[in-house]
Amino acid sequence: MKVVIQRSKKSNVVINNEIYNKIDSGLVVFSCFTQSDTIEDINYIVKKIVNLRIFDDDNKVMNKSIIDVSGRILSISQFTLYANTKKGNRPSYIEALNGSEATKLYDIFNESLNKFVPTFTGIFGADMEVNIQNDGPITIIIDSKMK
Repeated sequence: MKVVIQRSKKSNVVINNEIYNKIDSGLVVFSCFTQSDTIEDINYIVKKIVNLRIFDDDNKVMNKSIIDVSGRILSISQFTLYANTKKGNRPSYIEALNGSEATKLYDIFNESLNKFVPTFTGIFGADMEVNIQNDGPITIIIDSKMK
């Protein structure tokens, strides 16, 4: 499992020209699953996301988690995180888990996040426009296979 996390002042996801979900201060999390991912991978990533100390304390030091700042998460499925660009110029997505299996893990992932932090989603597989006001900018990549 791979995620790209961006600290955000406010963000939204637009589907069919309408805002589907939005957050104010929090994180935008793009996630992708591969064939070998399990609940253990999800639990590892969720624990990392909710405990990452990437929000400023009173001294402007990144020392608080999203839980500490009562933030929100906008979670977006992003199969292209497993793009393989080693050969040629057209990326291969063969390492990304197929849609029917990935959507199950995506749902579990979001339910797990929502136990800690209010989590809002896009629609798995939909054509989405994601608008992010990146705060910092702070962008972090986590791969559950790189524990």
